[in-house]
Amino acid sequence: MGSPKKNDDEFVEAMLYVNGVRRVLPDGLAHMTLLEYLRDLGLTGTKLGCGEGGCGACTVMVSSYDRTSKTCMHYAVNACLAPLYSVEGMHVITIEGVGHRRLGLHPLQESLASSHGSQCGFCTPGFIMSMYALLRSSKNSPCEEEIEECLAGNLCRCTGYRPIVGAFRVFAKSDDALYCGVSSLSLLQDGSTICPSTGKPCSCGSNTTNEDRIQSISYSDIDGAKYTEKELIFPPELLLRKLSPLKLRGNGGLTWFRPISLQNLFQLKGNYPDAKLLVGNTEVGIEMRLKRLQYQVLISVAQVPELNALNVDGTGVEFGSALRLSELLKFFRKIVKERPAHETSACNAFIEQLKWFAGTQIRNVACIGGNICTASPISDLNPLWMASRAEFRIINCSGDVRSIPAKDFFLGYRKVDMGSNEILLSVFLPWTRPLEYVKEFKQAHRRDDDIAIVNGGMRVFLEERGQELFVSDASIAYGGVAPLSLRARKTEEFLIGKKWNQGLLQGVLKVIQRDVLIKEDAPGGMVEFRKSLTLSFFFKFFLWVSHDLHDVYPTIETFPPSHISAVQPVSRLSRSGKQDYETVKQGTSVGSPEVHLSARMQVTGEAEYTDDTPVPPNTLHAALVLSKVPHARILSIDDSAAKSSLGFVGLFLAKDIPGDNMFGPIVTDEELFATDVVTCVGQVIGVVVADTHENAKNAARNVDVKYEELPAILSIKEAIDAKSFHPNTERMLRKGDVELCFQSDQCDKIIEGEVQMGGQEHFYLEPHGSLVWTMDGGNEVHMISSTQAPQKHQKYVSHVLGLPMSKVVCKTKRVGGGFGGKETRSAFIAAAAAVPSYLLNRPVKLILDRDVDMMITGHRHSFLGKYKVGFTNEGKILALDLEIYNNGGNSLDLSLSVLERAMFHSDNVYEIPHVRIIGNVCFTNFPSNTAFRGFGGPQGMLITENWIQRIAAELDKSPEEIKEMNFQVEGSITHYSQSLQHCTLHQLWKELKVSSNFLKARKEANDFNSQNRWRKRGVAMIPTKFGISFTIKFMNQAGALVHVYTDGTVLVTHGGVEMGQGLHTKVAQVAASALNIPLSSVFVSETSTDKVPNASPTAASASSDMYGAAVLDACEQLLARMEPIASKGSFNTFAELVSACYFQRIDLSAHGFHIVPELGYDWVSGKGNAYRYFTYGAAFAEVEIDTLTGDFHTRAADIMLDLGYSLNPAIDVGQIEGAFMQGMGWVALEELKWGDSAHSWIKPGTLLTCGPGSYKIPSINDTPFHLNVSLLKGNPNTKAIHSSKAVGEPPFFLASSVFFAIKEAIRAARSEVGLTNWFPLETPATPERIRMACFDEFTAPFASSDFYPKLSV
Repeated sequence: MGSPKKNDDEFVEAMLYVNGVRRVLPDGLAHMTLLEYLRDLGLTGTKLGCGEGGCGACTVMVSSYDRTSKTCMHYAVNACLAPLYSVEGMHVITIEGVGHRRLGLHPLQESLASSHGSQCGFCTPGFIMSMYALLRSSKNSPCEEEIEECLAGNLCRCTGYRPIVGAFRVFAKSDDALYCGVSSLSLLQDGSTICPSTGKPCSCGSNTTNEDRIQSISYSDIDGAKYTEKELIFPPELLLRKLSPLKLRGNGGLTWFRPISLQNLFQLKGNYPDAKLLVGNTEVGIEMRLKRLQYQVLISVAQVPELNALNVDGTGVEFGSALRLSELLKFFRKIVKERPAHETSACNAFIEQLKWFAGTQIRNVACIGGNICTASPISDLNPLWMASRAEFRIINCSGDVRSIPAKDFFLGYRKVDMGSNEILLSVFLPWTRPLEYVKEFKQAHRRDDDIAIVNGGMRVFLEERGQELFVSDASIAYGGVAPLSLRARKTEEFLIGKKWNQGLLQGVLKVIQRDVLIKEDAPGGMVEFRKSLTLSFFFKFFLWVSHDLHDVYPTIETFPPSHISAVQPVSRLSRSGKQDYETVKQGTSVGSPEVHLSARMQVTGEAEYTDDTPVPPNTLHAALVLSKVPHARILSIDDSAAKSSLGFVGLFLAKDIPGDNMFGPIVTDEELFATDVVTCVGQVIGVVVADTHENAKNAARNVDVKYEELPAILSIKEAIDAKSFHPNTERMLRKGDVELCFQSDQCDKIIEGEVQMGGQEHFYLEPHGSLVWTMDGGNEVHMISSTQAPQKHQKYVSHVLGLPMSKVVCKTKRVGGGFGGKETRSAFIAAAAAVPSYLLNRPVKLILDRDVDMMITGHRHSFLGKYKVGFTNEGKILALDLEIYNNGGNSLDLSLSVLERAMFHSDNVYEIPHVRIIGNVCFTNFPSNTAFRGFGGPQGMLITENWIQRIAAELDKSPEEIKEMNFQVEGSITHYSQSLQHCTLHQLWKELKVSSNFLKARKEANDFNSQNRWRKRGVAMIPTKFGISFTIKFMNQAGALVHVYTDGTVLVTHGGVEMGQGLHTKVAQVAASALNIPLSSVFVSETSTDKVPNASPTAASASSDMYGAAVLDACEQLLARMEPIASKGSFNTFAELVSACYFQRIDLSAHGFHIVPELGYDWVSGKGNAYRYFTYGAAFAEVEIDTLTGDFHTRAADIMLDLGYSLNPAIDVGQIEGAFMQGMGWVALEELKWGDSAHSWIKPGTLLTCGPGSYKIPSINDTPFHLNVSLLKGNPNTKAIHSSKAVGEPPFFLASSVFFAIKEAIRAARSEVGLTNWFPLETPATPERIRMACFDEFTAPFASSDFYPKLSV
C-alpha cells in the first residue's frame, strides 16, 4: 500500500539511504519531517532548535541524482522542514555520517574542535553540515565569501562566530601558492602556518605569548587524504533507479503525491483542486506546524521535468516554476558573465536580492513558483518580477497556456490571478535593453536570513532626445507596504515622458507619498519607518541610475561626490581577529589554552543533550495547557475534545497535584498550575500527556478554557501609574547628600532625563526540557533536565509531589546554552512533567517548542531609569539622583536581585560624591522575567553611560574625556560602601586607547563623515566594572567530589553545570595541576544532586572560582592522605602511587568544599561587601551606518579585559567574544514586541517575536570585520583560584560600545541638517531607530526630528 506503481504487475518500494544505509520508507508517514525520522532512528546529532528553518541546528546534507545534467547534487537542507517523503530516492548524510571519534574525525570536525569553535555544542553539527555540503558541492575550494554565505542560515549564541569562521577559513582558496592540494594544507615550507583568523601566513603557531594563539589545523595530523577514502559515496542503486510516482499517507487523513510528469500532475490537480503544491515545504510546513492550517492533500512537484526547465534565447530566459532558488542564483551568476552587461541589469538585481533571501538551506529547496504563488506581501522577489517586465505563464489541466504580466498577477492578500484548475508553469524574464536599469531594495531587521520590513523593485527605461534623456517606461513596486506586493501606478505614470533630472526626483518623491499609503494601525507597525523607506529607496535608485549614466552622458545633472555614498555598497573586508594574551602555566594544565573537553564529541554529534537521551518504551510526552489572555478569571475548563484526541492519556490540573501547588525561588508567589486567575499569556493551567509529542500538543490545544477577562498592566509606565509593584521590593542606596548638593552652588549644570531599554530573549539553541521517571515502584523520582540549577529541580519536584528531597534526583550532563534562562525558569517545567509521571508511574518527557519556550520562560528585564545629574563646567560629576524600575512580570522570581545588581552597578566606573538610588520591581501581566547574563548590571551601567554622553554633549566635549575625568581609582568607596582594591581600570583604558588607535580612528571617522552625506561612521570607547559573587551571601558556597582510581585516572563531580562556558574543562585543569597528572587522566562526570547536594545555580560568573576551589580542596585532602606513602617510596607514575595507597587502605575519595570569604551586604545599614572582587574591562568599536535605511556594519571592535592569570585563556577569549556578540544583539538587533499600548496591532499580552523568523539574534554577517581580544598582562588576582578572574558576564556590557558608536554616527548625520543638540536613542538601536533618528528630507514628511519609535518596556 502506498508504493509507487511501476507497471500493472510490479511495485517499487519507497526508500532512501541514510549515511550509506538503505532504508525502506513505510506508508503512513506523510505527516513526518525528515528530522523526526532521523531522530527516531537514533541519529540525534541532528538537533531540533526552532522547527521553522531559522536556526540551522537541524541541517543535513541531501544528495540526489540530476537526470538532466547526469550529475550528483549535494546540498544542505533544514531537516525540521523537509517532509520525509520529499527525500525519497535520495541519500541523506547527517553529522554521524561525516566523522566519528572512534573511526576518525573529518578535517572539518577536527578544525572546528581545535579552533575552539564549539562551546555548548548544540549548534555545532548544523554548522559542520552546512560547510560539509558546500565542500561536497564545490568543484574548487570555496572562497571566504562563499563560506560565510553558506553559513548564513546557521545561528550560534555562544561563540560570537569568529572561531567558527576561522576554523572553516582554512578550507578557503585564497592563494594558489598556499592551497595546492597537498595534504598538509596549513603548514608552509618555512614552517609558518596559515592563520585561521586571517587566512594568511603567520607565526602564531609557535608564539607562546599568543599573538593569535588559536592555531590552524595541520592536516598531516588528521591525514585528510586518507579520510577522503572514507567519504560516503552516492549509492549506485540510486543512479540506476528509475523515478516513479508516489502516493503515500499520513496522520489525520493526509495524502502525499509525487507526480513525475505534467500530465500526472494535471490528473491529480483535477481530482484534488484544493491540494497544496509544494517543492521545499518552506511555506506550507510553517503554515501546518506553526499556524495550524490543515491540508489534506499535498502534491510535491519537485520531480516534474517541465517545471524544472530552463530555456535561454535572444529575448530572455524562461524558468520552470519548480526551479530552486539556489539554482536560480547560480544561473544568474553564470549568465551575467556570459551576456552583455546591458542585458543583465535585472539579473544583477536578482543576484543581490537572492543573496539575502533566507538562508542557504531554504534557498536549496524553496522554488520560484512557491514564492510567487504564496503571494506574501513581503516577498523579496515578487516586486522584482513586477518591475523587470517578467511574465508568468499559467497552464490549466487541459494544457492551455496563458501569459500574464507579473505586475498584474497579485490581486490582494494571498490572492493571485490563477484558477483552481491552473498552475504556474514558468516565468519569463526578458533581457534588459540599453538604458534600461533594474534595481532591488530590501531593509530588514537583520541582513542575513530575515524577512523584509520593506523591499522594492524599480526599473526605468530611458530614451535619448538630443543630449537629454527622457523616461520611456518605468516600473515601481514595493513589498511590506500593503496586503500585497504593490505596484505604484501613479508614480509610474508620473515618471513616463519626463526628463531625467533632479526636478523629476523631487516630483516623484511627492507622488510616492500619495501613491503608497500605510494606515497608522497597519499590521507590523513601524509605519513612519516604512513610509520613509519608500522615499529612500527611490532616492537611492535615482542616484544609482544617474551615477551610471554620467560617464556616458556627462550633461546629465549630477549630485555632489558626497552623495555617491547613498549607492555605494559597504566595502566588504575580510573578517579577521587577533587574540593577545599571556600564558601563565601553573602545574600540568592550569593556564594552558586547552580545547573544551567535549569539543570532539560535539563536532561529531555524539554529545547527548536532554532531548537526545534514550527513553524507555512506555514513555509519555507532555504538552502544557497555557493561558491565552493576560489577566482573567478562569470560568471553566472543558477537556472533552482533548480526551478524544489521538494518543491522549491524561490531563492534569491543580487539583491533581499531590503536594503543594505554590512555588518560587525566593518568594513563594507562583502557582504551578493556575487555579482561579491567570495573570499572563502563557501561564500554565495544566499538562496533557499523550503517546507522542505532536499528539500531546494537539490534545493540549483541544482543552477549552473559558475566561472572564480582567484589566491588564502591560508596561513599566502603566505599573508606575497604577503603583503596581511586587511587595517589599523597594530598595534605596545612599552616599553623601544629593539634595544638599543640588541646592548648593557646587553644580554648574543639572540635567534630567529618562532612559528605557527593552528586554532580550536568551535564545539558547537547546530549548527547555526534562525527562522524568519513577523508580522502585514510584518511591523515587529521577530526572534529566536542561538546567543551570539541578538542585532547584530537585526542590521544586519534591515540593509539588510531597516527597522528601532525598527521594528526588536531578541529573544534567550538559546544557545547550543557558545564559541565566535556565537558572530558575526551567524548574517549573520539570515539576509540570513530574506530576503525571508520578501519578501514572510512567516516564514523561516534556520538551518545549521554540515559540512556547520564548513566550513563557521569561527574558532579560526591560528597565526604566529616571536620572538627575549635577556636574561642573569642567565635567566633574557631583551628584546622581536615580529612580530605577524593572519589569518583573507576574511573579517575583529573581527580579529583586536583578534590580539590586542594577542599582549596585549604576555608577559603572565613575566617582560620584553624592548618590541616591531608589529602585522598584514592577508587577505586570507578562510572564515572569528572569536572570540573563549580566543580571541587571548591564541595564544599570547603560543608564549611566547615557547620562555620561549627555554631559559630554552639554559641555561640547568628547564622552571619553568626561569618562577619564571621573574614573574611580584605587581605594575609591562605592555608593554601597565597598572599597575598590587592585583597580586596573586606568591601565586597561590606556592600553586599549593605544592598541585601538582611538584618536586616529576618530579623526578618520570625522574625515569620512565630512566626505559622505548618506553614510556615517562613529567610534566609541566604553569601560566596565563588574562585581563577582552572588549578592545573597549563602549562595556563595560550592561542593565537589573527587575519586581517584587504581589506574591513576580521576573522576570529578561537582555542583556546577557545563553549558558551553568550559566550566568542566577548567575544573579538570585544576584537578590535573593539583594532582600533577595530565589533563587526559581527569574526567568530569554529569552534575547530579545525589553526588553533590545543595549546590547553588551555575550563575553569577562565579562557578569556576567556587567549584575550582572546591575541587582543589578535595585534591589537597587526597594529596595529604597520599603523602606518607609518596614520601616512603619512588613511584614512576601517579598510577603506581595510587595503587600503593590502595593497598595501604588509604581513602582515595574526597569531598571538597569552598565558601567565598569576606562577603555580605546589609541593606539596612548600607555596609558590607557585596562582591568578592571586580572584573574590569573596556572596549572600542567603530561602526558605519546607512542613514537612508538604518542598516549598519561594525567595522572594528577591540576588547580588553583584566582576567588575572587566566585558567584557560582560549576558553576565556571565547567567552568574551560570545558575550560581546550577545550584548551587541541586546543593544542593536534584538527587539521583543508585545501586545501593549505601543503595539496595538498585537493581541494584548502576547509575544509577537517568538521564533527566529521574527526575533533576530546576531548572525555571522553581524560580526565585526576586525575583532581583537586582549587580556591584561601581569595582574594576578589574589582573591580567586590560581590568581584568575571570572569572565562569563563582564564582557557583555562592553558591546554597548557599538551602540554608542552608532549614536555618534547618527549625531554626524543629524548635524548635516543643523540638529546639534543631544538626543535620546533607545535600545535596541534597530534599523528603524537608526533611520528615524537620522532626520532628513525623506523622514520629514512622516515624523518630526524628535520622533522616537515605540518600544515594549
